[in-house]
Amino acid sequence: MEDIITCIDIGSSKVCVVIARPTELGNIEILGKAIEPCSGAKRGIITDPDSVSHSITTCIQKLRALVNIGAESAYINLMGQHTELFYYKSSVAISGQDGKIISKDIKKAIDQIETVKLPKGLRVVNIVPRHYIVDGRVQPTEPIGISGTKLEIGSDIIAGKDDVFKDILNALQKSNITPDGFIAEALAIGETALNPEEKQEGTILIDVGGGVTNVSIFKDNNIVLYDSVPVGGEHITNDLSVGLDISLNEAEKLKREHGIALTSIIKNDYEVIINEFDINKRKTIKATQIAEIIEARVHELFTLCREKLEEVERLGDLKGGIVLAGGGIFNIDGSAKLAKRIFGLPTSLISHRLAGVTNSEHLTATAILKYVAGEMKTDRKNTKDGKTGKQKKGTGILNKILGIFSGLF
Repeated sequence: MEDIITCIDIGSSKVCVVIARPTELGNIEILGKAIEPCSGAKRGIITDPDSVSHSITTCIQKLRALVNIGAESAYINLMGQHTELFYYKSSVAISGQDGKIISKDIKKAIDQIETVKLPKGLRVVNIVPRHYIVDGRVQPTEPIGISGTKLEIGSDIIAGKDDVFKDILNALQKSNITPDGFIAEALAIGETALNPEEKQEGTILIDVGGGVTNVSIFKDNNIVLYDSVPVGGEHITNDLSVGLDISLNEAEKLKREHGIALTSIIKNDYEVIINEFDINKRKTIKATQIAEIIEARVHELFTLCREKLEEVERLGDLKGGIVLAGGGIFNIDGSAKLAKRIFGLPTSLISHRLAGVTNSEHLTATAILKYVAGEMKTDRKNTKDGKTGKQKKGTGILNKILGIFSGLF
């Protein structure tokens, strides 16, 4: 069904599949969501394709039973540690009548992406037009109808590692899923979590997942950094398990129900009863014992992010401050205050509910769907079926990028 889009979010601890229908306004109507635990990916790298495939297949079966809709193809998330960011400027002669730019000129300039020479082992994932230049004059939006002789498009190119794609494609093939394309998480989360002012003034987006935290910078309405650190919410859970001598399941429950990242915000050091490894035995601990363990790990996480950012950016120039997102940090009180202390910048925690998502674990998949719907809306302006007004399959930037992957599957 061409009017249905599906996204698969392959995380370090789970697989999430969301199916939606794009609306004429570029939004999405969520039709179904499913989550399945998965141990086949670590820090964004697939270590067990069969396990990932099983989780994907199970999610799709759940959706078929729930909403009577299956999936044969999907968009897939890609984390920051597997990507590199490049800038590329394409250039074409304007071909429109009377020297006015037409959609064909923009498409031709975008098509030049196939000529980009990337380092060995890298492949284009996303193309993000940054600005349009007509005879030396910068245009912030598509300059269709503007007169000139030369059109240039300055684009950010997000490239990913071939080996990572091959592993993902292997798991998808085992699930009988064809990739519609790959979407860098930061692009999608940034569109959902940041407002236009934040993307313009310079904002750090820290998206904490299970085993990996994506770190990105948006400035002048463009993504200027996309990277990651190998620490996430699972590490907090593991620290609680080891430090308190409890099971991982008990530690995860403890983190979600009593997660605090700053001991200084505890006004009443209340007691918490927890199950030991022997479920028939219980013990009582203090809230500060939980907070001390969590604070140490979250402090390390934010310090690693700061070090990563200081390599490329002066933090004082980022007036938008810090925005925290992701299920790995959402349930931990005091995380924004701790981040503000470490970075010295205003910090806020994005609520998945403000993004229209009922569960933080659905945020990435839903954000990617919204991003895809927005791109489809843009592409629809340039490529329409003359009879129906609908976008033709196989056109637009997203489908152009998919064609670049054809040699891998």
